[in-house]
Amino acid sequence: MTAPQPDPRTAVTAALTPQPWDVIVIGGGASGLGSAVEAATRGHRVLLLEGHDYAKGTSSRSTKLVHGGVRYLAQGNVSLVREALRERGLLRQNAPHLVRDLEFVVPAYDWWAEPFYGIGLKMYDVLAGKLSLGSSKLLSKEKALEKTSTLQQNGLKGGILYHDGQFDDSRLAITLLRTLQDHGGVALNYAPVTGLLKEGGKVVGVKFRDGESGQEHETHARVVINATGVWVDDIRQMEDASAKPMLSPSQGVHIVVDKKFLPGDSAIMIPRTDDGRVLFAVPWHDHVVIGTTDTAVPHASFEPRALEEEIEFILRTAGRYLSPAPTRADVQSVYAGLRPLVKPADEADTKAISRDHTIVISEGGLITLTGGKWTTYRRMGEDTVNRAEQQAGLPERLTVTPGLHLHGWSQEDRPDHWKVYGTDAPRIQALPGADITLHPELPYTEAEVRWAARFEQARSVEDILARRTRALLLNARASLDIAPRVAEIIAEELGRDTAWQAEQVKAYRDLAQGYMLN
Repeated sequence: MTAPQPDPRTAVTAALTPQPWDVIVIGGGASGLGSAVEAATRGHRVLLLEGHDYAKGTSSRSTKLVHGGVRYLAQGNVSLVREALRERGLLRQNAPHLVRDLEFVVPAYDWWAEPFYGIGLKMYDVLAGKLSLGSSKLLSKEKALEKTSTLQQNGLKGGILYHDGQFDDSRLAITLLRTLQDHGGVALNYAPVTGLLKEGGKVVGVKFRDGESGQEHETHARVVINATGVWVDDIRQMEDASAKPMLSPSQGVHIVVDKKFLPGDSAIMIPRTDDGRVLFAVPWHDHVVIGTTDTAVPHASFEPRALEEEIEFILRTAGRYLSPAPTRADVQSVYAGLRPLVKPADEADTKAISRDHTIVISEGGLITLTGGKWTTYRRMGEDTVNRAEQQAGLPERLTVTPGLHLHGWSQEDRPDHWKVYGTDAPRIQALPGADITLHPELPYTEAEVRWAARFEQARSVEDILARRTRALLLNARASLDIAPRVAEIIAEELGRDTAWQAEQVKAYRDLAQGYMLN
């Protein structure tokens, strides 16, 4: 049996080393974890601080695709697509336990659709080069229905098949956390940065609060990276209260329905919706994720909520292409994420804003990374650490992450539920409760809760059900049923009392209500 790990809050002690860190990264999402892993694998001393939980925000609420971005190609952004396709291929090689090849069918209902989209997707193939996941091809009506039997048959003329990647976003975040630790980095969640330390006008460290003890701490670094997603402006304004906001957040909503609406192994891509976006229906963990929207929002929120018109838009659009059409009653979970878009001063349409990443260095030396997407997290980290080395006078070292096997790397073809853990799976299965499933409609076991509390810094019921497992996103109502037992197991692992358990269950109930329609 695996022995319990020491309390993860020992990372607080490690964070307070008297020797300055080479790099402090603020933010535990895709960009922050990518930057921290990049720096640590180059041999730099790295501390990562996350104010809530890893991938709490946007980085756990994606469409679950590792992709080049077909619609960016339609916008003429060839360089972004080429870079993303290269990164897609590298991620497939570096984390085969988390990334898989996925076939997409683009249904054609107009005579011109097959040649028009077929040519574009051939260009997609060419841009992928040696890292291609497969060649696109035209499909007859019969072949399209063979791949996706629930396609609306009325007027269907055929389709185009192409390939992209699929992953589990918050599991990749935890894998990067473990990879960072494997390479000597220190990371701490529930440790919000409350201020920046400055000397002679330069940023030389941070103030942070340990969320569990409430104690305030200070720690120094040669360079600080602000990678807090939609919250980067808050950190920038800690240095300079007059700093103008960089971002124009945009909200993307997804619904999750039963596998019966897309029973095969292929996804569907609808190339042009009423609002000019693409819509995906994607098989994921024996469910189907359908989305997304693009709605400008006035300000960022830690728990963005889907608007009624967004839900209706997704259901209406999906209903034109799927038979039977999903209804509100079929929605098992609905979730929203915010995109950290860097908006030009004269740009009003969020669909047209570049999804490329942006790096800005302030007069005081604070490095801010924002924009981008999960697929290019590694390249974002590489570019940021290149700048950080120059800015801080750190030894400039070549990146090793293009060929870096991430924690748990495994090509073993386990059943989907266990596959995301890679080589850690047998260790989890050796823990108590590995044969006890938490809920008949979900695949997760009691052993996974223990593992997450011991080795993945999970501190709450939400951490377990929203991000270490994906219960909240797969079936919000079922996840509510198991919250008391999850709280009980965490309490056993971390030494919490019954009052803590009751508070956790109440907090989770309030949270989960926002993921249910009925």
